Amino acid sequence: MENNPINNQNRKFRLDSKLKMFVIIAFSFLLAHYLLDFSYFSKYEKFIPFLKKMTFSVFLTYIIMLFSRFGEKYINSQNHTEGDRYNLQRIRSLMTTVFIVIVVASFLFQNLYTAAVSFGLISLVLGFALQVPISSFIAWLYIVYRKPYQVGDRIQINQFRGDVIEIGYLDTIILECNGDYLQNDRLSGRRIHFPNSIVLKDEVINYSGPQIPFIWNETAIQIAYTSDVKFVEDCMIKACERDFSERYPEMYEISKKKWCSAVYFRVNTYAWLEAVIQYPVEPEDTTGRRTRILSYALPLLNAEPNKVKFPEGTYR
Repeated sequence: MENNPINNQNRKFRLDSKLKMFVIIAFSFLLAHYLLDFSYFSKYEKFIPFLKKMTFSVFLTYIIMLFSRFGEKYINSQNHTEGDRYNLQRIRSLMTTVFIVIVVASFLFQNLYTAAVSFGLISLVLGFALQVPISSFIAWLYIVYRKPYQVGDRIQINQFRGDVIEIGYLDTIILECNGDYLQNDRLSGRRIHFPNSIVLKDEVINYSGPQIPFIWNETAIQIAYTSDVKFVEDCMIKACERDFSERYPEMYEISKKKWCSAVYFRVNTYAWLEAVIQYPVEPEDTTGRRTRILSYALPLLNAEPNKVKFPEGTYR
């Protein structure tokens, strides 16, 4: 979607309007809290303590929401990655909920000490009944702190592989790639939900490694032992560099040093030689890049049948 300055201004205006609304409502309830001390309301004396406590609790609730909104604006204004921004917003949302629950508890109970004791007893009972959700929540804290994966990363954990689209307090959602019906790394169209607690028990493979945006992949073709291996190597390197230069023209010069492709040879099970090209690729483009490299390399190799022999006919 195009970044329209007018839309951005409208969004900012709506956000500022909401902040103003929180301020007005908060201080309206604070004003009502102190107005209840006037003698005019003395005829409602038995309701005054309850109303004063309620108005002050609502005031505190809106103050918390006000600071939460400020926090949201501040986080969005910083130059964070998508994953970091998502995690910070989740922490902000959680802390807002915790503080509001404390305010509500202090309103329902006589004091915070009574509320703390009551919550302690309730937590003790729920701790036994909700062990799995609690372990998933602890795993969420681990994910936020250690960052084994973030929103936008392609990961493999247990038998699941896909792109992370949401990290909840209890579970993670990924868009599956590969899967039961595909033999490549394209998205299958299915969403997978798994509990965060899996992270504490199984290894996590993150495709967004230190050489972002690329990982290393390889593609092999079978040739005869009588083939000109130097010619085959040159053709495959040329095909790989052509695809890279067309897809990433601004990174092509850097690629010669940092992401240099290479060819090696190995013996195939069926007595043929395999020429293997190793190259950098974005995780979501493994199938496409392999197809493009082969489509560029095969015409070069087939153009010199005296130098390159392929398995064909009964000679397989």
